[in-house]
Amino acid sequence: MIKDSKILLGKAEEKEVYLIPAQMNRHGLIAGASGTGKTVTAKVIMESLSELGVPTVIADVKGDLTGMIVPGSQEGIQARLDSMGITDFEVRKYPVHFFDIYQKTGHPVRASIQDMGPLLISRMLDLTDAQQGILNIVFHVAKDMELDIIDLKDLQAMTAYVAEHARDYQLKYGNISRQSVGAIQRRLLELEAQGAELFFGMPGLNIDDWMMTQGGLGVMNMIECEELYQHPLLYSVFMFWMLQELYAKLPEVGDLDKPKIVFFFDEAHLLFDSAPKQLLEKIEQTVRLIRSKGVGVFFITQTPSDIPNSVLAQLSNRIQHSLRAYTPSEIKAARLAADSFRENPNLDTAELISNMKTGTALVSVLGEDGAPTIVEKTKILPPKSSMNVADETLVMNTVTGDALYGKYEKAFDPESAYESLDDIRADEQRIKDEEAEAKKQAKQEEMEARAKAREEAKKANQKSASEKFAQKLYNKAQNEAANIVVRQARKFLKNLLK
Repeated sequence: MIKDSKILLGKAEEKEVYLIPAQMNRHGLIAGASGTGKTVTAKVIMESLSELGVPTVIADVKGDLTGMIVPGSQEGIQARLDSMGITDFEVRKYPVHFFDIYQKTGHPVRASIQDMGPLLISRMLDLTDAQQGILNIVFHVAKDMELDIIDLKDLQAMTAYVAEHARDYQLKYGNISRQSVGAIQRRLLELEAQGAELFFGMPGLNIDDWMMTQGGLGVMNMIECEELYQHPLLYSVFMFWMLQELYAKLPEVGDLDKPKIVFFFDEAHLLFDSAPKQLLEKIEQTVRLIRSKGVGVFFITQTPSDIPNSVLAQLSNRIQHSLRAYTPSEIKAARLAADSFRENPNLDTAELISNMKTGTALVSVLGEDGAPTIVEKTKILPPKSSMNVADETLVMNTVTGDALYGKYEKAFDPESAYESLDDIRADEQRIKDEEAEAKKQAKQEEMEARAKAREEAKKANQKSASEKFAQKLYNKAQNEAANIVVRQARKFLKNLLK
């Protein structure tokens, strides 16, 4: 609910508790055990942002936020409003664009693999350091060859190509083991089985389509995550990719009177569970820097300990619903959460944090001067839209009737690595065939030259033998003639002497 250009969250006794829009790019945390009212609080903030003309991106993990497109029941919330002394409160619905990676209950969401980069893909595949190194090589080779890696089959084909030419790349990039390549290919098959081939492709999501208003209201971009949530790696990488996209494409704006867009990440622990150090550092860096782009990020989770300390330290607006504290570790977590607030001398936060009723929260946010307010036990307003899940037919009618329908519904497959590598392999095979044919021709010519030389040598030998034979006949004839003369001379002398 908007009052004096501020978001009225609820009341602490008679005191109104506000969230300051100008401070929402300092990010926030909505925490609490299941069933304590986190979703209601999130809806109140989302609705108020919409009324301010601020678009939001909402990861709907449980599927219980679709009621935004249906007005709430005034009768059902009137008693709460009366108990809080709230008047001038009317139920209403809000403009929502539904998105769904699995393309069942919303506009398709797609991105190219090369836009996500090897780090996020490695995180998604849960690769070892050695396997991630090979994936980096695959991306480098594709860049050198000016090949686009758009979808899974592109990455599979490119990885296979690098493995086939491992010796050629070894001196430049290092060893490329077949075992690691095989492991990457197996992980890609697993990712394909999770439906990731629907996410990787074209047309890719244009972030500008998330910055829309409708009738002066900020559009809620709701991402259906009930199925995506079953695949935590894909969920976490997809959510972080969205932040990266905004950070990369939005200009620096500094401090504004209200954010340009606000993200709400439900089940936020999935972003951080088992994340490698380098990815955590990248998330921390993005959350820290993205506020200068006018972007706010709110994490919704059960306990603050679900969020790494380096990220938690950047969440200045904090709304803490009740925590269950039965075991020693839960009691410790509750005390730490209580100690994180600016102290209110009139409240025992350590006692309250595990004993508050549903719909009540400890709230400490940044004031207009940028300083954190003292913590207040706050009764949260009800949302204006319905808390029930919207009818599926109504959701689909909303999808087909909004301004984006038709832009993302039909996928197309541009020529990329998969198709180009077929041509490259064909060219390589043609060159190999030509080289083989040239070698064969050269060998044939060599054999013919050798045969000709042998023939010429043979002829030369034959000629030499003929000459020798003729010379022998001539010599024999000469000797024969000489012998005849000698015999005749002897005969003549013999007759003369008689």
